[in-house]
Parts: sequence; C-alpha cells; structure tokens
Amino acid sequence: MNDRPAAEQAHPVDLYVGARLRIRRKMMGLSQTQVADALGITFQQIQKYERGANRISASKLYDAAKLLQAPVSYFYEGLEETDGGMDDGFAQRMTEFVSTPEGLELAGLFPRLEDRRLRRRVVDLVRAMVDDEAP
Repeated sequence: MNDRPAAEQAHPVDLYVGARLRIRRKMMGLSQTQVADALGITFQQIQKYERGANRISASKLYDAAKLLQAPVSYFYEGLEETDGGMDDGFAQRMTEFVSTPEGLELAGLFPRLEDRRLRRRVVDLVRAMVDDEAP
C-alpha cells in the first residue's frame, strides 16, 4: 500500500507519460543527462518526469518530442486502454516493465513481430510462464 497522502500520489496520466518518455529515451540510446542537457534541465528532473513524480509541462513535452523524434501524441498512445486514465495500476506496471533492461528490450522488439498470431503466442507463452511461477 502507498503511504503517501492522496494529494501527493502521482496521477496515472503522469506515470504513463513518464513511462513513455523513458521508453523513447532508451530506444534512442540517450541517457537522462543527455536529454536533460538538451532540454535545459537537470537529470534529476528527467528522473522525476519518468517516475511521474513531476508533471511535464506542455512546452517541455513538445521539446522532448522534438528531441526524441516522436510526435507529442506518442506520449499518450495507448492511454485510453487504461480506462480513461483512471488508475487501474497499468501505468505503474508499465513503468516497472520498462525499468528493467529485459523489459525495455522486449518492448522494442515486440512491435517488430508483424504476425499478429505470433505476437499472441508470445503473450500466451509469457502468461503460462507467470502462471507456473505463481504459488
């Protein structure tokens, strides 16, 4: 359970946008420091954005999108799948997933599987592996 007061908890949209920032930054092979320097802020601020602890202003998001060669809409793609931004834990799970080197690599490779049935089989395989580990 989260010990932070409700007013201090990160908004699910901020978590989601921050996770997308991290994914794109890593896909571009950039460090937090490189992105921060290009945006004129500290790397600690990038860390806060990526964790959803701080909201990204519209102007910084625009600058980040230009730097990361992505449309601003990239940072919101798939958000509707999180029940309109309501906190169903999706943003937190996504952030945890891309926080690991393996998760980040998988996130970069998975969309390259063009065969929808093959993507489904990969998901089924991972689900079976997780179910096998459950106590």
